[in-house]
Amino acid sequence: MFLPDWAFLDALIDWMGHGLFNLAWWQVLLITLGMTHITIASVTIYLHRHSAHRALDLHPIPAHFFRFWLWLTTGQVTKEWTAIHRKHHAKCEREGDPHSPVVFGIKKVFWQGAELYRAEAKNQETLDRYGHNTPNDWIERHVYTGRSAWGVALMLVIDVALFGFLGLTVWAVQMAWIPITAAGIINGIGHWWGYRNFEAQDASTNISPWGIIIGGEELHNNHHTYPTSAKLSVKPYEFDIGWMYITILQSIGLAHVKKTPPRLAYGDIQPVADEKTLEALIANRYEVMANYARNLRVVWAQEAAKVKLDSNVIKAANRWLHRDAEKVPSDVVAKLERALAASPALDKMVQMREELRQIWLNTSHSREQLAMDLQAWCRRAEESGIAALRDFSMKLRAVRMQAA
Repeated sequence: MFLPDWAFLDALIDWMGHGLFNLAWWQVLLITLGMTHITIASVTIYLHRHSAHRALDLHPIPAHFFRFWLWLTTGQVTKEWTAIHRKHHAKCEREGDPHSPVVFGIKKVFWQGAELYRAEAKNQETLDRYGHNTPNDWIERHVYTGRSAWGVALMLVIDVALFGFLGLTVWAVQMAWIPITAAGIINGIGHWWGYRNFEAQDASTNISPWGIIIGGEELHNNHHTYPTSAKLSVKPYEFDIGWMYITILQSIGLAHVKKTPPRLAYGDIQPVADEKTLEALIANRYEVMANYARNLRVVWAQEAAKVKLDSNVIKAANRWLHRDAEKVPSDVVAKLERALAASPALDKMVQMREELRQIWLNTSHSREQLAMDLQAWCRRAEESGIAALRDFSMKLRAVRMQAA
């Protein structure tokens, strides 16, 4: 007659209840958050900034660690993620964008962003066109690509071994982390709600100035403005934890940063805007236009106090006056026209904002002609009789490229 080994069964039951280390629930929670943060760091540093945008080079050691960790915790294939993200930038907010709230609606992207990603990953044309310069070594071809289930299954075994039955919950959190934070929050809310430092050519927003929970990806408007920058923070009050990790890796020789956001520098005010002014203006056009927007808001605040306008008109003007005309919703245009009609100074500033923008958009003009266009713009601004416009133009004549 077979008699069970009660000691073995007791040990097995104890192990399934507590795992190898018999940790308290709060210890398991901290470890889970730590592991999901490593996953976030792997996505933002390796997949996003290194692979998709080539903003930095990674040493093979951290590069392969990130690949392996993502295989375990997400099943991500580098070529797929890279190709889909590059296509997102190439087609942003237009037909063909794999996951734009402007195209699909915020609810679909937020709740079904992972499904949109998986559908696009099956598009071979996307992979062929946008997936270049991604890993194609033996382990990529024979382990990672096509065998994503192996990685997440191995992670399940590891979690159950470490934490017992609670490991099932740990594993579920790991599997949901990127679909929620990256596919849902960044691809969804990051193009729908938040603040904007720059008038980028899309609807991107910064969700929070403190990029910690999602590795710095919260600074999404900054990223779409300077997509090839390894650093996502641009303002003194913004923090990008992914950039902190990159600087640590660079300090020990495991990473090399190739590009960061341009910095607006000022020298002496020149008698006229010259070609160096033009060069600095074009390189720092987003920062320059952000400064112009601040001046525009000051003028509007002064003018709004003088005129009698409906509160809806004032609210619409606060939000949309500094935006490119093509970005203004059709149902807001009439309200802005009423605001501009009530204030000639405001109307002039909005008109000259568009004229300034056209200087770098006019690719048919030579460098010399563009410099002359800029000189003429500055002259009209300083003769406009609007103090804010005059002061902006004089400061613009002092703009120079940041010394290397």
